[in-house]
Amino acid sequence: MRTTRILIAAVFASAAAAVWAQKSTADGIAEYRAMLADGNPAELFEAKGEDLWKQKRGPKNQTLEKCDLGKGPGIVRGVFVELPRYFSDTRRVQDMESRLLTCMETLQGFDAAEIAKTPFGQGEQNSVTALAAWLSAESRGMKFNLPQDHLQEKIMYEVGKRLFFARGGSHDFACASCHGADGKRIRLQDLPNLTMNPGAGNGFGAWPAYRVSNGQMWGMQLRLNDCFRQQRFPYPAFGSDATIALGVYMGVNSKDGESIAPALKR
Repeated sequence: MRTTRILIAAVFASAAAAVWAQKSTADGIAEYRAMLADGNPAELFEAKGEDLWKQKRGPKNQTLEKCDLGKGPGIVRGVFVELPRYFSDTRRVQDMESRLLTCMETLQGFDAAEIAKTPFGQGEQNSVTALAAWLSAESRGMKFNLPQDHLQEKIMYEVGKRLFFARGGSHDFACASCHGADGKRIRLQDLPNLTMNPGAGNGFGAWPAYRVSNGQMWGMQLRLNDCFRQQRFPYPAFGSDATIALGVYMGVNSKDGESIAPALKR
């Protein structure tokens, strides 16, 4: 009997050693992403977005080359890492996607409200996603530094913080339930802590991203909508103050984190 126990203990010890010797799940996923990075399908959306920026479109048959994304008309490099921010012409804080709607309406004559109501992946929503992919790529490798000078920017940060920790829905979830502490995971996926760096930069700084699991390009608005779905909340309206406030909170927390968007996600 004693010999049997020793053999069993040895087997368990050997198995444990083998498990510890294996790469962690996080390492495996990171390796998988690295292998696919050179052929990230997001590059196709980047190319389409650049073309849409320079193409004359809409009822006014104009380009978006005079669109002001925060650094002046037509300037695209570095704008992504400073959004969301306050815009004096709309008198509100806007993220990349909601600001693009403003430019598409004022410069090209599109109906921003109609585009906002269009389901993700259809019609001009595809154009917004492609534009966001290209614009984010123009700031790849740059450090996040969202402005907090205007009162509305500060208010939106505080609103976003409260929304991040607010629990509700049938499962009593909050954003913080998954992303409010280190060391959390769901299935095989490590969950970044979005309240501070490096988690905030790694999480917020990756969207827009191409999702391999469903073969779709997702912008931040769709990513947040999916979070609300998992909390069992109704979808927020596209470009709502709630989603933008959450973007401000995560973006400010990402200060000095490096943008890798458009990234590749599972």
